[in-house]
Amino acid sequence: MSFLLKGGLVVDPQAGIEKEADVRIKEGKIIEFGQHLESAGDGEQEELINVQGKIVAPGFIDMHVHLREPGGEAHETILTGCQAAAAGGFTVITAMPNTKPCADNEGVIELVKVRAQNVDLVQVLPIGTISKGRTGQEISEMGSLFRAGAVAFSDDGSGVASSEVMRRALEYTKILDVPVISHCEDAALVGDGLMHEGYWSTVLGLRGIPAQAEEVMMARDILLAELTGGKLHFAHISTAGSVALLRFARERGIPVTAEATPHHLLLTDEEVSIQSYSTSTKVNPPLRSRADVEALRTAVKEGVITCIATDHAPWSEEEKEQEYAKAPSGIVGLETAIPMVWDTLVVKGKMRPQELIARFTIGPAEVLGLEKGKGSLAVGRVADITIIDPQMKKAVNANEFYSKGKNTPVNGRVFQGWPVMTIVGGKIVMRDGKVKGDKN
Repeated sequence: MSFLLKGGLVVDPQAGIEKEADVRIKEGKIIEFGQHLESAGDGEQEELINVQGKIVAPGFIDMHVHLREPGGEAHETILTGCQAAAAGGFTVITAMPNTKPCADNEGVIELVKVRAQNVDLVQVLPIGTISKGRTGQEISEMGSLFRAGAVAFSDDGSGVASSEVMRRALEYTKILDVPVISHCEDAALVGDGLMHEGYWSTVLGLRGIPAQAEEVMMARDILLAELTGGKLHFAHISTAGSVALLRFARERGIPVTAEATPHHLLLTDEEVSIQSYSTSTKVNPPLRSRADVEALRTAVKEGVITCIATDHAPWSEEEKEQEYAKAPSGIVGLETAIPMVWDTLVVKGKMRPQELIARFTIGPAEVLGLEKGKGSLAVGRVADITIIDPQMKKAVNANEFYSKGKNTPVNGRVFQGWPVMTIVGGKIVMRDGKVKGDKN
């Protein structure tokens, strides 16, 4: 497939480029970049695609996605998850390991890889577990999981309670030169909490989860990273205290990284009240206070938080349509992430487009150690490209999601700045909201 993207605003944070230019793609790669490129000669078949008024960016990477397969196909499959990713403007996603069975063995890693390749939409990178069975008792066979294709290790969904297990994991992954992704949660402090502990939990009569449940474990893991020299990344941090700890680590020269989610950058714990206990607002970690949201936004702006990741967590309607205490935690995010943060941070003037795009591209690419041009639009690199219409305004309609999960707290809300084309390896997998292979 050969085509010429004509007249777009090319934004490449890695190269520091933000200018109108044309991009020519052939045989899966970017072969030419410049202003006023001429169409290919008559002997070549090349599609001319007018992208004037659009932003042409490196392919967006989501390093925190729950595809549920194997074992949770009622909630999501690799097919529907990849369709949702393509629709949302993502070219690369990682598959979190808390499946059934979990990804603590080569078989699950291979299954995810093969099924994703058969879907042939976006690139899926498997993540292996830190511990066997995700019990936190004994580290997994990390070497074999790495050789099978795991790009990182996480017990996401559960914090690793044992400091000794986390230490050994960081030591072992240092040898492999891959990150440990920490889900910071002290289960004893969480208890049977349902939402952020604060004013709104008191008003609503719901047991709260203190910010310290996240921060206590984050502080421990920072010190363990200093001890071991292992690569440590924090998943979905949500509190002002966590941001302060991240700054503390940077000041001590500890090279830890972190991600924030679109929902933690937009919504506060008041949303539980606004939506009258809707379980679409129940997420782990919980939606936090206004002060926490502002601290996260500042950290993303400054590059203290280098990644934005969705923590896409689909659930079937049957699971979510329970009382608040019984419903599982999780929000779907793949198809709403870009407009949520674009509207919240760029349209509102809090960040420049290049800064935000960096958090979806070079940030996660560096954490995961990705090569082959991920996060860049340089000539000769693989053509992974996300095209955004920064002026498009549209209401979220969960019924139109490709994801099986419809559990979003922003259904019906209007956002500005939507992806209109996703190109993976030189193939257009989404155009104007329609994913390749969609027969509707």
